[in-house]
Amino acid sequence: MPPTEKPEPSAADCPAPDGAPAETESPQSESTAGRHVDRRGIAVGALLLAACAGLVLYGVLDTQEKSAEPKRPTAAVTYEVTGEGTADLTYQARSESGTAVVARRVNLPWKKTVRVPLGKPPLVTITLDAEGGRARCALAVSGRHVQTATAYGSYGRATCQGALPAPENTTESLAPAQGDS
Repeated sequence: MPPTEKPEPSAADCPAPDGAPAETESPQSESTAGRHVDRRGIAVGALLLAACAGLVLYGVLDTQEKSAEPKRPTAAVTYEVTGEGTADLTYQARSESGTAVVARRVNLPWKKTVRVPLGKPPLVTITLDAEGGRARCALAVSGRHVQTATAYGSYGRATCQGALPAPENTTESLAPAQGDS
């Protein structure tokens, strides 16, 4: 009969020295311990990524312009141009800077009420075309008539202009009056 081969003993088959129980290392227990640490790392990374994405979205969605200067108070101004035909008009309109608006070939009569920043002069300018004619502008501030002018003839021009008070200094109006405590 042929001799049978005995398998060599492994570390798991041998008793541990000093009577301590033998530790067995299996590939399964090693990967389980590694996964637990990896999951925490992945969770922390995902949390940081979500926080960064939130900040980026906040920056993208928060596109509202913020003006460096506070809003200026305004006054109601009514411009009126009477006549026949068409004319080019330039008038002061609502904006922080009080910039002019140009309207080309406007059919007359025309009337518009706008808000103009205090301290900026409200004005309307009429420019007739080559055919000429006659047009009259009128300017009213807060319902009170300020000025009237007339343009006539070929390329005739007229300007109605008024004045608005300068805005009050709001920091002084907030200070208590003398004698108040």
